[in-house]
Amino acid sequence: MDLGIRDRVALVAASSQGLGKAVAFGLAREGVKLALCSRDGRAVEAAAESIRKETGADVFASAADVTREEQVRLFVGQAIERFGRIDICVTNAGGPPAKPFEAVGVDDWRRAIDLNLMSTVFFAREVLPGMREQRWGRLITITSLTVKQPVDNLILSNSVRAGVAGLVKSLSNEYAQHNVLVNNVCPGYTATDRLGELSSALGKSSGVAASEIEKRWTSQIPLGRLARPEEFADAVVFLCSARASYITGQSIAIDGGFAKGLL
Repeated sequence: MDLGIRDRVALVAASSQGLGKAVAFGLAREGVKLALCSRDGRAVEAAAESIRKETGADVFASAADVTREEQVRLFVGQAIERFGRIDICVTNAGGPPAKPFEAVGVDDWRRAIDLNLMSTVFFAREVLPGMREQRWGRLITITSLTVKQPVDNLILSNSVRAGVAGLVKSLSNEYAQHNVLVNNVCPGYTATDRLGELSSALGKSSGVAASEIEKRWTSQIPLGRLARPEEFADAVVFLCSARASYITGQSIAIDGGFAKGLL
């Protein structure tokens, strides 16, 4: 299937590793030009170089902290200067720490809001005006299965990412008339470094091995296994494509059936 996005320009945030890097690879294989960012400049340049070598894609990489509005503005401006426009923006950021409510301080709440909600706001403010003007755009936010089903000891993610889902739905309604589609993708338990960190933290707090935590998760997934990053990326790439022209305002779980709700 031709996804119709060859030579489109995509920003992918937090793309030096994990889900962001997998999405960047997926887009590159479709002939998309890429602008990648991460707080670690060397790591994101290494990711960019690996994508160039494997796919031949035109890739720009820059260090940027997505919690800092001025750095997001600079990164988006650099990408526009390099490529002339932005067609696709995939927002992404690391998850907040795993803690129960009583262990979370006010500063933890503020950091989580900056990391997951405000970073999305910053990117939306920078890319949506151009997408509206050109009457074509895709804004995809990467959040978590916690949007669909809260997870124990993830009070910050459960709360803040729900706010991102509300933002996505609101933006989708505002920008649909301009042919700009806005969707939210909600990864489940996926075999990334981040998941290893989470299982270790939860294992330590409950006095069991990290492997036991991962075994518990897997036992609750109808498909019976963790996702591969590439499986998640394939769904995101489709939502970025011309073929997904009638999908907007959705929070789509890519979780192997983990979430038990109907919606």
